[in-house]
Amino acid sequence: MINKLKKMDVGILTLLVCFMAISAVLLYSVGDADPDYASAYKKTLVFYALGFGVLIVMTLIDYRIILKFWIYIYAVGVILLVAVQFFGSTVNGATGWFKITESLSFQPAEAVKMVVIISVAFMMGRRQGEKLQVLKDLIPIAAVAGLPFLLVVTQPDLGNAIIYLVIVLGMLWIGNVKYTHVLIGLVVVVGSLTLFVTLFKTYNVEIKEYAKQHDVSHWYQRINTYIDPESADKNARYQSQNARIAVGSGGLTGDGFLEGDSKNRGVVPYTYSDSIFTVIGEEFGFQGSAVLLLLYFLLIYRMIMIAFQCFDLRGSFIIIGVVSMYVFQVFQNVGMMIGIMPITGITLPFVSYGGTSLLLNMMCIGLVFSIKAHQERYQLEN
Repeated sequence: MINKLKKMDVGILTLLVCFMAISAVLLYSVGDADPDYASAYKKTLVFYALGFGVLIVMTLIDYRIILKFWIYIYAVGVILLVAVQFFGSTVNGATGWFKITESLSFQPAEAVKMVVIISVAFMMGRRQGEKLQVLKDLIPIAAVAGLPFLLVVTQPDLGNAIIYLVIVLGMLWIGNVKYTHVLIGLVVVVGSLTLFVTLFKTYNVEIKEYAKQHDVSHWYQRINTYIDPESADKNARYQSQNARIAVGSGGLTGDGFLEGDSKNRGVVPYTYSDSIFTVIGEEFGFQGSAVLLLLYFLLIYRMIMIAFQCFDLRGSFIIIGVVSMYVFQVFQNVGMMIGIMPITGITLPFVSYGGTSLLLNMMCIGLVFSIKAHQERYQLEN
Protein backbone atom coordinates (compact mmCIF):
# COMPACT_ATOMS: atom_id res chain seq x y z
CA MET A 1 0.00 0.00 0.00
CA ILE A 2 2.76 2.43 0.95
CA ASN A 3 4.60 1.70 -2.30
CA LYS A 4 1.49 2.61 -4.30
CA LEU A 5 1.06 5.88 -2.41
CA LYS A 6 4.71 6.75 -3.01
CA LYS A 7 4.01 6.59 -6.75
CA MET A 8 1.45 9.39 -6.55
CA ASP A 9 2.58 12.36 -8.63
CA VAL A 10 3.92 15.02 -6.26
CA GLY A 11 3.55 17.71 -8.91
CA ILE A 12 -0.16 17.04 -9.37
CA LEU A 13 -0.72 16.89 -5.60
CA THR A 14 0.96 20.30 -5.29
CA LEU A 15 -1.28 21.68 -8.03
CA LEU A 16 -4.37 20.35 -6.25
CA VAL A 17 -3.34 22.15 -3.06
CA CYS A 18 -2.93 25.33 -5.11
CA PHE A 19 -6.40 24.91 -6.61
CA MET A 20 -7.80 24.34 -3.12
CA ALA A 21 -6.27 27.59 -1.90
CA ILE A 22 -7.46 29.55 -4.95
CA SER A 23 -10.98 28.16 -4.68
CA ALA A 24 -11.20 28.98 -0.96
CA VAL A 25 -9.93 32.54 -1.51
CA LEU A 26 -12.33 33.24 -4.38
CA LEU A 27 -15.32 31.76 -2.56
CA TYR A 28 -14.45 33.76 0.55
CA SER A 29 -14.57 36.87 -1.64
CA VAL A 30 -17.92 35.78 -3.10
CA GLY A 31 -19.29 35.15 0.40
CA ASP A 32 -18.12 38.59 1.51
CA ALA A 33 -20.45 40.12 -1.08
CA ASP A 34 -23.29 37.59 -0.85
CA PRO A 35 -24.22 36.37 2.66
CA ASP A 36 -25.99 33.32 1.14
CA TYR A 37 -22.53 31.95 0.29
CA ALA A 38 -20.63 33.17 3.33
CA SER A 39 -19.80 29.58 4.32
CA ALA A 40 -19.11 28.31 0.78
CA TYR A 41 -15.34 28.45 1.26
CA LYS A 42 -15.57 26.34 4.44
CA LYS A 43 -17.71 23.74 2.70
CA THR A 44 -15.27 23.64 -0.20
CA LEU A 45 -12.39 22.93 2.19
CA VAL A 46 -14.44 20.10 3.68
CA PHE A 47 -15.13 18.67 0.21
CA TYR A 48 -11.43 18.96 -0.61
CA ALA A 49 -10.60 16.99 2.54
CA LEU A 50 -13.09 14.31 1.46
CA GLY A 51 -11.73 14.54 -2.06
CA PHE A 52 -8.16 13.81 -1.00
CA GLY A 53 -9.48 10.76 0.87
CA VAL A 54 -11.31 9.60 -2.27
CA LEU A 55 -8.15 10.22 -4.29
CA ILE A 56 -6.10 7.97 -1.99
CA VAL A 57 -8.70 5.19 -2.14
CA MET A 58 -8.81 5.37 -5.94
CA THR A 59 -5.02 5.24 -6.10
CA LEU A 60 -4.93 2.01 -4.10
CA ILE A 61 -7.56 0.29 -6.30
CA ASP A 62 -6.12 -1.43 -9.37
CA TYR A 63 -7.74 0.38 -12.30
CA ARG A 64 -7.91 -2.93 -14.20
CA ILE A 65 -10.45 -4.17 -11.66
CA ILE A 66 -12.58 -1.12 -12.43
CA LEU A 67 -12.27 -1.83 -16.16
CA LYS A 68 -13.23 -5.45 -15.59
CA PHE A 69 -16.57 -4.40 -14.10
CA TRP A 70 -17.20 -1.54 -16.52
CA ILE A 71 -20.56 -2.88 -17.69
CA TYR A 72 -21.96 -2.87 -14.13
CA ILE A 73 -20.59 0.61 -13.49
CA TYR A 74 -22.15 1.77 -16.75
CA ALA A 75 -25.50 0.21 -15.83
CA VAL A 76 -25.52 1.98 -12.46
CA GLY A 77 -24.74 5.28 -14.18
CA VAL A 78 -27.60 4.89 -16.65
CA ILE A 79 -30.02 3.86 -13.88
CA LEU A 80 -29.10 7.00 -11.92
CA LEU A 81 -29.69 9.19 -14.97
CA VAL A 82 -33.10 7.61 -15.52
CA ALA A 83 -34.04 7.77 -11.83
CA VAL A 84 -33.16 11.45 -11.51
CA GLN A 85 -35.70 12.24 -14.24
CA PHE A 86 -38.48 10.93 -11.95
CA PHE A 87 -37.19 11.59 -8.44
CA GLY A 88 -34.72 14.44 -8.93
CA SER A 89 -34.91 18.11 -7.99
CA THR A 90 -34.92 20.91 -10.53
CA VAL A 91 -32.05 23.42 -10.34
CA ASN A 92 -31.71 26.24 -12.89
CA GLY A 93 -34.23 24.58 -15.18
CA ALA A 94 -32.60 21.11 -15.21
CA THR A 95 -34.02 18.12 -13.35
CA GLY A 96 -30.67 16.53 -12.62
CA TRP A 97 -30.12 16.56 -8.87
CA PHE A 98 -30.87 14.17 -6.03
CA LYS A 99 -31.51 16.31 -2.97
CA ILE A 100 -29.93 14.54 0.01
CA THR A 101 -30.30 17.33 2.58
CA GLU A 102 -31.25 21.00 2.43
CA SER A 103 -27.66 21.96 1.59
CA LEU A 104 -26.34 18.74 0.03
CA SER A 105 -27.22 17.43 -3.44
CA PHE A 106 -25.83 14.83 -5.84
CA GLN A 107 -25.70 15.29 -9.61
CA PRO A 108 -25.48 11.97 -11.50
CA ALA A 109 -24.53 13.70 -14.77
CA GLU A 110 -21.20 14.70 -13.19
CA ALA A 111 -20.41 11.17 -12.01
CA VAL A 112 -21.32 9.66 -15.38
CA LYS A 113 -18.42 11.55 -16.99
CA MET A 114 -16.02 9.08 -15.40
CA VAL A 115 -18.37 6.21 -16.29
CA VAL A 116 -18.17 7.20 -19.98
CA ILE A 117 -14.37 7.42 -19.80
CA ILE A 118 -14.03 3.95 -18.25
CA SER A 119 -16.53 2.34 -20.65
CA VAL A 120 -15.01 3.81 -23.81
CA ALA A 121 -11.46 2.98 -22.63
CA PHE A 122 -12.42 -0.67 -22.17
CA MET A 123 -14.04 -0.87 -25.60
CA MET A 124 -11.10 0.78 -27.34
CA GLY A 125 -8.61 -1.34 -25.41
CA ARG A 126 -9.97 -4.53 -26.96
CA ARG A 127 -8.35 -3.56 -30.30
CA GLN A 128 -4.86 -3.60 -28.73
CA GLY A 129 -3.80 -0.55 -30.75
CA GLU A 130 -5.15 -1.77 -34.10
CA LYS A 131 -7.22 0.50 -36.34
CA LEU A 132 -10.74 1.03 -35.01
CA GLN A 133 -13.46 -0.44 -37.23
CA VAL A 134 -16.79 1.28 -37.87
CA LEU A 135 -19.12 -1.65 -37.17
CA LYS A 136 -17.07 -3.37 -34.47
CA ASP A 137 -15.84 -0.32 -32.58
CA LEU A 138 -17.12 3.12 -33.55
CA ILE A 139 -20.84 2.32 -33.62
CA PRO A 140 -20.78 0.44 -30.24
CA ILE A 141 -18.76 3.30 -28.70
CA ALA A 142 -21.25 5.82 -30.10
CA ALA A 143 -24.11 3.80 -28.59
CA VAL A 144 -22.45 3.57 -25.17
CA ALA A 145 -21.76 7.32 -25.06
CA GLY A 146 -24.98 8.27 -26.85
CA LEU A 147 -27.38 6.87 -24.25
CA PRO A 148 -26.08 9.02 -21.35
CA PHE A 149 -25.88 11.96 -23.76
CA LEU A 150 -29.57 11.68 -24.65
CA LEU A 151 -30.63 11.16 -21.03
CA VAL A 152 -28.75 14.26 -19.89
CA VAL A 153 -30.00 16.36 -22.82
CA THR A 154 -33.59 15.60 -21.80
CA GLN A 155 -33.02 16.89 -18.23
CA PRO A 156 -32.19 19.36 -19.94
CA ASP A 157 -28.44 19.84 -19.25
CA LEU A 158 -26.71 20.61 -22.53
CA GLY A 159 -23.39 21.53 -20.90
CA ASN A 160 -22.64 18.13 -19.36
CA ALA A 161 -24.05 16.35 -22.42
CA ILE A 162 -21.54 18.14 -24.66
CA ILE A 163 -18.72 17.13 -22.31
CA TYR A 164 -19.56 13.45 -22.94
CA LEU A 165 -19.09 14.00 -26.68
CA VAL A 166 -15.81 15.86 -26.18
CA ILE A 167 -14.48 13.06 -23.96
CA VAL A 168 -15.24 10.44 -26.61
CA LEU A 169 -13.78 12.53 -29.43
CA GLY A 170 -10.57 13.11 -27.44
CA MET A 171 -10.20 9.40 -26.72
CA LEU A 172 -10.92 8.42 -30.32
CA TRP A 173 -8.30 10.88 -31.51
CA ILE A 174 -5.52 8.78 -29.95
CA GLY A 175 -7.36 5.48 -30.45
CA ASN A 176 -5.94 4.83 -33.92
CA VAL A 177 -8.95 5.97 -35.91
CA LYS A 178 -8.54 5.78 -39.67
CA TYR A 179 -7.78 9.15 -41.25
CA THR A 180 -10.63 8.68 -43.69
CA HIS A 181 -13.02 8.34 -40.75
CA VAL A 182 -11.56 11.49 -39.17
CA LEU A 183 -12.01 13.40 -42.44
CA ILE A 184 -15.59 12.19 -42.82
CA GLY A 185 -16.28 13.14 -39.21
CA LEU A 186 -14.88 16.66 -39.69
CA VAL A 187 -16.96 17.17 -42.84
CA VAL A 188 -20.09 16.00 -41.01
CA VAL A 189 -19.40 18.23 -37.99
CA VAL A 190 -18.58 21.36 -40.01
CA GLY A 191 -21.53 20.74 -42.33
CA SER A 192 -23.90 20.15 -39.42
CA LEU A 193 -22.77 23.31 -37.60
CA THR A 194 -23.11 25.38 -40.76
CA LEU A 195 -26.58 23.98 -41.41
CA PHE A 196 -27.58 24.54 -37.77
CA VAL A 197 -26.49 28.19 -37.76
CA THR A 198 -28.22 28.83 -41.10
CA LEU A 199 -31.48 27.22 -40.02
CA PHE A 200 -31.33 28.90 -36.59
CA LYS A 201 -31.08 32.34 -38.16
CA THR A 202 -33.68 31.58 -40.84
CA TYR A 203 -36.29 30.14 -38.47
CA ASN A 204 -35.34 32.16 -35.39
CA VAL A 205 -38.90 33.15 -34.49
CA GLU A 206 -40.27 29.62 -34.89
CA ILE A 207 -37.44 28.12 -32.83
CA LYS A 208 -38.00 30.70 -30.09
CA GLU A 209 -41.69 29.80 -29.90
CA TYR A 210 -40.95 26.06 -29.91
CA ALA A 211 -38.41 26.48 -27.09
CA LYS A 212 -40.93 28.45 -25.08
CA GLN A 213 -43.59 25.77 -25.50
CA HIS A 214 -41.22 23.01 -24.35
CA ASP A 215 -39.71 24.93 -21.37
CA VAL A 216 -36.21 25.18 -22.87
CA SER A 217 -36.20 28.92 -23.51
CA HIS A 218 -32.87 29.22 -21.71
CA TRP A 219 -31.28 27.05 -24.42
CA TYR A 220 -32.63 29.34 -27.11
CA GLN A 221 -31.46 32.45 -25.29
CA ARG A 222 -27.93 31.15 -24.75
CA ILE A 223 -27.53 29.99 -28.35
CA ASN A 224 -29.12 33.13 -29.78
CA THR A 225 -26.92 35.37 -27.64
CA TYR A 226 -23.85 33.65 -29.11
CA ILE A 227 -24.94 33.30 -32.75
CA ASP A 228 -26.80 36.59 -33.12
CA PRO A 229 -26.05 38.81 -30.10
CA GLU A 230 -27.51 41.93 -31.73
CA SER A 231 -31.00 40.40 -31.89
CA ALA A 232 -30.86 38.88 -28.40
CA ASP A 233 -32.87 40.65 -25.72
CA LYS A 234 -31.20 42.49 -22.86
CA ASN A 235 -31.92 39.80 -20.25
CA ALA A 236 -30.39 37.07 -22.42
CA ARG A 237 -27.18 39.11 -22.85
CA TYR A 238 -27.04 40.07 -19.17
CA GLN A 239 -24.61 37.41 -17.88
CA SER A 240 -22.35 37.44 -20.91
CA GLN A 241 -22.03 41.22 -21.09
CA ASN A 242 -21.49 41.77 -17.37
CA ALA A 243 -18.99 38.92 -17.19
CA ARG A 244 -16.89 40.51 -19.93
CA ILE A 245 -17.10 43.89 -18.21
CA ALA A 246 -15.97 42.36 -14.91
CA VAL A 247 -13.01 40.51 -16.44
CA GLY A 248 -11.98 43.51 -18.51
CA SER A 249 -12.22 45.97 -15.61
CA GLY A 250 -9.59 44.00 -13.71
CA GLY A 251 -6.88 45.16 -16.07
CA LEU A 252 -3.37 43.86 -15.49
CA THR A 253 -3.28 43.59 -11.70
CA GLY A 254 -6.97 43.68 -10.69
CA ASP A 255 -9.01 45.80 -8.32
CA GLY A 256 -7.72 43.99 -5.24
CA PHE A 257 -8.97 41.18 -3.01
CA LEU A 258 -12.63 41.73 -1.96
CA GLU A 259 -12.74 44.91 -4.07
CA GLY A 260 -14.39 43.61 -7.25
CA ASP A 261 -17.10 46.14 -8.10
CA SER A 262 -19.22 43.89 -10.34
CA LYS A 263 -19.07 41.08 -7.81
CA ASN A 264 -19.91 43.34 -4.88
CA ARG A 265 -22.89 44.84 -6.72
CA GLY A 266 -24.12 41.39 -7.72
CA VAL A 267 -24.43 42.19 -11.42
CA VAL A 268 -22.74 38.93 -12.51
CA PRO A 269 -24.89 35.86 -11.62
CA TYR A 270 -23.45 32.60 -10.30
CA THR A 271 -20.07 34.01 -9.24
CA TYR A 272 -19.75 31.06 -6.87
CA SER A 273 -19.93 28.51 -9.70
CA ASP A 274 -20.22 29.18 -13.45
CA SER A 275 -18.90 32.76 -13.27
CA ILE A 276 -16.15 32.34 -10.69
CA PHE A 277 -13.52 33.20 -13.30
CA THR A 278 -14.88 36.76 -13.32
CA VAL A 279 -13.91 37.08 -9.65
CA ILE A 280 -10.26 36.25 -10.27
CA GLY A 281 -10.25 38.37 -13.43
CA GLU A 282 -11.74 41.39 -11.68
CA GLU A 283 -9.88 41.22 -8.36
CA PHE A 284 -6.53 39.79 -9.49
CA GLY A 285 -6.47 40.94 -13.09
CA PHE A 286 -4.71 39.40 -16.05
CA GLN A 287 -1.83 38.29 -13.84
CA GLY A 288 -4.06 36.27 -11.54
CA SER A 289 -5.98 34.78 -14.46
CA ALA A 290 -2.75 33.83 -16.21
CA VAL A 291 -1.45 32.09 -13.09
CA LEU A 292 -4.64 30.03 -12.83
CA LEU A 293 -4.47 29.02 -16.49
CA LEU A 294 -0.79 28.14 -16.06
CA LEU A 295 -1.72 25.78 -13.21
CA TYR A 296 -4.26 24.08 -15.48
CA PHE A 297 -1.63 23.75 -18.18
CA LEU A 298 0.79 22.12 -15.75
CA LEU A 299 -1.93 19.71 -14.58
CA ILE A 300 -2.69 18.68 -18.16
CA TYR A 301 1.02 18.38 -18.94
CA ARG A 302 1.70 16.10 -15.97
CA MET A 303 -1.22 13.82 -16.86
CA ILE A 304 -0.11 13.56 -20.49
CA MET A 305 3.38 12.60 -19.32
CA ILE A 306 1.87 9.81 -17.23
CA ALA A 307 -0.13 8.66 -20.27
CA PHE A 308 3.09 8.47 -22.32
CA GLN A 309 4.63 6.19 -19.67
CA CYS A 310 1.76 3.68 -19.75
CA PHE A 311 2.42 0.16 -21.00
CA ASP A 312 -1.33 -0.53 -20.99
CA LEU A 313 -3.14 1.34 -23.76
CA ARG A 314 -6.34 1.31 -21.72
CA GLY A 315 -4.59 3.38 -19.08
CA SER A 316 -3.54 5.92 -21.71
CA PHE A 317 -7.08 6.07 -23.05
CA ILE A 318 -8.48 6.77 -19.58
CA ILE A 319 -5.98 9.55 -18.93
CA ILE A 320 -6.65 11.20 -22.30
CA GLY A 321 -10.37 11.02 -21.53
CA VAL A 322 -9.78 12.87 -18.27
CA VAL A 323 -7.49 15.37 -20.03
CA SER A 324 -10.11 15.99 -22.74
CA MET A 325 -12.72 16.64 -20.06
CA TYR A 326 -10.56 19.19 -18.22
CA VAL A 327 -9.32 20.97 -21.36
CA PHE A 328 -12.84 21.48 -22.68
CA GLN A 329 -14.29 22.55 -19.34
CA VAL A 330 -11.57 25.14 -18.76
CA PHE A 331 -11.75 26.43 -22.35
CA GLN A 332 -15.55 26.56 -22.30
CA ASN A 333 -15.84 28.19 -18.87
CA VAL A 334 -13.21 30.85 -19.49
CA GLY A 335 -14.41 31.31 -23.07
CA MET A 336 -18.00 32.05 -22.07
CA MET A 337 -16.78 34.60 -19.52
CA ILE A 338 -14.83 36.54 -22.16
CA GLY A 339 -17.45 36.20 -24.89
CA ILE A 340 -15.89 33.69 -27.29
CA MET A 341 -18.10 30.74 -26.26
CA PRO A 342 -21.84 30.49 -25.54
CA ILE A 343 -23.12 30.34 -21.96
CA THR A 344 -23.64 26.68 -21.03
CA GLY A 345 -23.37 26.46 -17.26
CA ILE A 346 -20.14 24.44 -17.28
CA THR A 347 -18.13 25.04 -14.12
CA LEU A 348 -14.39 25.62 -13.66
CA PRO A 349 -12.72 22.37 -12.50
CA PHE A 350 -11.34 22.36 -8.92
CA VAL A 351 -12.27 26.03 -8.42
CA SER A 352 -16.04 26.45 -8.78
CA TYR A 353 -18.24 25.65 -5.79
CA GLY A 354 -19.84 22.21 -6.01
CA GLY A 355 -19.26 19.03 -4.02
CA THR A 356 -20.30 16.51 -6.70
CA SER A 357 -18.07 18.09 -9.31
CA LEU A 358 -15.08 18.36 -6.98
CA LEU A 359 -15.36 14.78 -5.74
CA LEU A 360 -15.65 13.52 -9.32
CA ASN A 361 -12.53 15.47 -10.31
CA MET A 362 -10.60 14.06 -7.37
CA MET A 363 -11.78 10.55 -8.28
CA CYS A 364 -10.50 11.09 -11.82
CA ILE A 365 -7.10 12.22 -10.53
CA GLY A 366 -7.07 9.18 -8.23
CA LEU A 367 -7.79 6.99 -11.26
CA VAL A 368 -4.81 8.58 -13.06
CA PHE A 369 -2.64 7.84 -10.01
CA SER A 370 -3.91 4.25 -9.97
CA ILE A 371 -2.80 3.84 -13.58
CA LYS A 372 0.62 5.25 -12.71
CA ALA A 373 0.95 3.06 -9.60
CA HIS A 374 0.05 -0.21 -11.32
CA GLN A 375 2.05 0.08 -14.55
CA GLU A 376 5.08 -1.79 -13.18
CA ARG A 377 2.90 -4.72 -12.18
CA TYR A 378 1.24 -4.67 -15.61
CA GLN A 379 4.65 -4.80 -17.29
CA LEU A 380 5.68 -7.84 -15.22
CA GLU A 381 2.44 -9.67 -15.95
CA ASN A 382 2.65 -9.01 -19.68
